[in-house]
Amino acid sequence: MDEPINIRKIIHVDMDAFYASVAQMDNPELRGKPIAVGGGGKRGVISAASYEARKFGVKSAMSGRLAEKLCPNLIFVRTDFERYKEISNKIRAIFFDYTDLVEPLSLDEAYLDVTENKKGHPSASLIAKEIRHRIFNEVGLTASAGISINKFIAKVASDYNKPNGQKTVNPEEVLQFLEDLDIRKFYGVGKVTAEKMYQLGIFTGKDLKSKSLEFLDEKFGKSGSYYYHVVRGVHNSPVKPNRIRKSLAAERTFSENLSSEIFMLEKLEHIAAEVSRRLKKGNVAGKTITLKIKYSDFTLQTRSKTIAHFINDSALILEYAKELLYQDSLKNSVRLLGISLSNLNTEDKKNVEKPQEKSISVQLRFDF
Repeated sequence: MDEPINIRKIIHVDMDAFYASVAQMDNPELRGKPIAVGGGGKRGVISAASYEARKFGVKSAMSGRLAEKLCPNLIFVRTDFERYKEISNKIRAIFFDYTDLVEPLSLDEAYLDVTENKKGHPSASLIAKEIRHRIFNEVGLTASAGISINKFIAKVASDYNKPNGQKTVNPEEVLQFLEDLDIRKFYGVGKVTAEKMYQLGIFTGKDLKSKSLEFLDEKFGKSGSYYYHVVRGVHNSPVKPNRIRKSLAAERTFSENLSSEIFMLEKLEHIAAEVSRRLKKGNVAGKTITLKIKYSDFTLQTRSKTIAHFINDSALILEYAKELLYQDSLKNSVRLLGISLSNLNTEDKKNVEKPQEKSISVQLRFDF
């Protein structure tokens, strides 16, 4: 028997190729051309790609060298985070015209709860359409949107009609929509988890739904309960307007691989200073420090340590980073180092959400 579904009106707005679109908007000569944000130089990594570049297989986190091989006419542009923040603030101002329940996920996407909204509008789909129309007219960019009864389905739906489109999953369509969904489309199922699910004969939401809670807990640990509930339309996480940051990090990719720990310590000093600056700017501190190491063969390693007190001082961060660096011998020469602090003093442990076994059954006919 299916779990009862808790019904709200949630919109997930996702800007289309945001960084690249901003660059094209600011420089009309780039419109219609394949561009990549970041990735310049022989060691650069791409932050974003325009849709024209994506047709060639260019995507974020790809090396600039590989991107150029895929798309010889690719144009590289520099990142401009101050400009992205400026545009993002304009977009969020539009959101707040409709509801105060806005949860930004990043500069280019956010959840909105419009169950009750400032316009008194009964249709979440029409609100999403109006918001997208305003973003285009007032900012000059296109956005896509997903609309449904909870955050999980709204986020999945926002990817359906990209770019410059939207998809609504009505309450009565939710269960069938989830059953038909390719398991790779489930938010929270990454490449490794998808491969594991394939090995277990799970290819669609229907396959996932056929598995018991005990089976999923055994195979996927804490995530098992999450998968069990979301495929039944149960995802009770509210839109959190004051979303709490859980970690803060900085990292550097080097122009030449580093094999000497002495040179690495010099780089770590700069990274620790940047992490400290960001922590102090946000008036936060953390207890868990993590050192990220990416080797020349692109394998990734993380080393973590939790201490008894909160820190945000660069000298202390550097000392713990050094300790983690010397914890084990390095496997190879290093192309990237990063430091992150988590377990921050902004986290409210009492409000950590846990999956609920049941939700309230609300038999309403919403105008979606």
